[in-house]
Amino acid sequence: MRHRYRYLDPKLLQAILASLDLQNLFNQLLLVSGADVDDAMEWMRQLQEQGYVSDQIDLEAFLDSLEDQDVLERDGEGRLQLTGVGERRIRRSAFEEIFTQLKRGGPGYHPVRAAGEGLERLPETRAYAFGDEVQNLDMLRSFHNAMKRTRGRLDLAEEDLEVYETEHLTSCATIVAIDVSHSMVLYGEDRITPAKKVALALTELITTKYPKDYLGVILFGDQAQQIKLSDLPYVEAGPYHTNTRDALQMARGILSRQKHPNRQIFLITDGKPSAITQGHQIYKNPFGLDMKIVNLTLEEAEQCRRQRIVVTTFMIATDPTLVEFVEKLTQINRGRAYYASPYNLGEFILADYIRNRRKRVR
Repeated sequence: MRHRYRYLDPKLLQAILASLDLQNLFNQLLLVSGADVDDAMEWMRQLQEQGYVSDQIDLEAFLDSLEDQDVLERDGEGRLQLTGVGERRIRRSAFEEIFTQLKRGGPGYHPVRAAGEGLERLPETRAYAFGDEVQNLDMLRSFHNAMKRTRGRLDLAEEDLEVYETEHLTSCATIVAIDVSHSMVLYGEDRITPAKKVALALTELITTKYPKDYLGVILFGDQAQQIKLSDLPYVEAGPYHTNTRDALQMARGILSRQKHPNRQIFLITDGKPSAITQGHQIYKNPFGLDMKIVNLTLEEAEQCRRQRIVVTTFMIATDPTLVEFVEKLTQINRGRAYYASPYNLGEFILADYIRNRRKRVR
């Protein structure tokens, strides 16, 4: 790629350095550098020269250890690159970082109406009602209620019975559409790295806990393109406009082929739609909101609604004009919209995904 946009968040860097977790620091630098191992290591050497990393740490030995662990390998030209083990380690690191934040308390959740397959037992119990499954009986609580009611005689009655609360586990097909236009790394804020980190965390979550779910990733700049999940660490923003319509159109086509009761698009963007594809040509207008572009983008959101595909927009911007556009898109699609910062984007998306798979069953 001729143009490469990068930005290191100083607050995040300071937090990582404070814990002196070299592996975590290396993973973060890999994400920022588009998984360029040489660039990541050069940054680590510069940090050591500047006193942020202790000069007692042998960075070359650290690098050798990653080769020994099969995290890194050399290509045909002798350059270091990530292995499959290294890519999985980055996914796991992203998931642990976001999920740890999520457990401390995240944003509001929005459960879906559609029921799915499978039941998950919850720790909470309630009084038995006609039609409840017998296998969900909490026998200890039920016997306790009987002993309390009869003052020590074991005389079980229907009024004593308690059952565990349960949730449906819904089946989901999800597309994460990531804006890779130039604004995602400009204006002194790195937005592309958190977006990549979210997709990596979702990949780890789905493949380990919800293996029957579908997850696809789309990048959209001047045009949209689907990428392999294994390509996520290597994603970078570029000198592109924002073709939101193309992203929605491609996502809708992919999801229409998935046999899941719940289908959704997570749209991560920080800018206005500024391009559309017409035939083999790309029509662009970066100045203001072009009504031709806006209207065709909104029409695509309506097509998603007709196919019962929910669009959840994560807007990393607060410009009033852009907010108005997102609200209109959300209204037409009957979806959801969040106005998040790069610092809590992961909490919003992971929380939304998990809660959208569940419905309390009585």
